Amino acid sequence: MAEPPRQLPLDLPHEAALSRDDYLVGGSNRAAFELLERWPDWPSPVVVLAGPVGAGKTHLVNAFRDETGAAVIQALDLKEDDVEWLASAPAAVVEDAHLGVDNTALFHLLNAARQAENSVLITSRTWPASWKIGLPDLLSRLRAATPVEIQEPDDDLLRRVLVKLFADRQIAVEISVIDYLVVRMERSLEVALRAVEAIDREALAGRVKITKPLAGRVLENVHKGH
Repeated sequence: MAEPPRQLPLDLPHEAALSRDDYLVGGSNRAAFELLERWPDWPSPVVVLAGPVGAGKTHLVNAFRDETGAAVIQALDLKEDDVEWLASAPAAVVEDAHLGVDNTALFHLLNAARQAENSVLITSRTWPASWKIGLPDLLSRLRAATPVEIQEPDDDLLRRVLVKLFADRQIAVEISVIDYLVVRMERSLEVALRAVEAIDREALAGRVKITKPLAGRVLENVHKGH
């Protein structure tokens, strides 16, 4: 019997749930979540949040913005002209500082926010020591910031993240498939994101149910392409 023709999956948008209530807390991200929950009662006016790609930094930033009215800007986009409006917000968020940031603009932002008694959250995949900071005064400010880290997820958090990622796509997957993935995949939320997307596409293309054999084949390809 000939195999049924494969269906071309459409790249339909899948809106991730990024509110505070949708954020899944585990041992790897609890410190970061609880610190942002304490705002504005922070140990220092500036917080540096570091974590690997896909660790949930953007989700935390979205939830933080919704809760506080924070102003958010990408580090690469930060210019001196942005300092006034960022510093006048209840809190300012500078995302992805590891990609590069205008040292002078960031220095002025930290000073302006301190004078306004507001807060600055800086996110990055790495710590400030690797940002190639050329201004000694800026480096001093960053060293005085409160550091908080998101680490790779443990099994329990990874399991809950996979369930959420499938649910974001309105897919119900048997828990045996989730457990199968957890014990075989890299401890990375980036890999989890790519695996769920690839599994969904493969199931749609073949018009088949998501099973452990299908998930295993797709996961192997995801790891090879990592």
